[in-house]
Amino acid sequence: MGDRVVVTMGCIDCKNKNYTFQRGKKKEFKLEMKKYCRCCGKQTNHKEVK
Repeated sequence: MGDRVVVTMGCIDCKNKNYTFQRGKKKEFKLEMKKYCRCCGKQTNHKEVK
């Protein structure tokens, strides 16, 4: 089977790390999606962080 890696998503506004995902090891770009941030209290962009 393919190798999986755990990815952490962080809010762009407050830099709080809120979500974790699993994805394949062969990645060509960083994930960026709109998710709900509990700290900000609204939907904001979340980007993949280390």
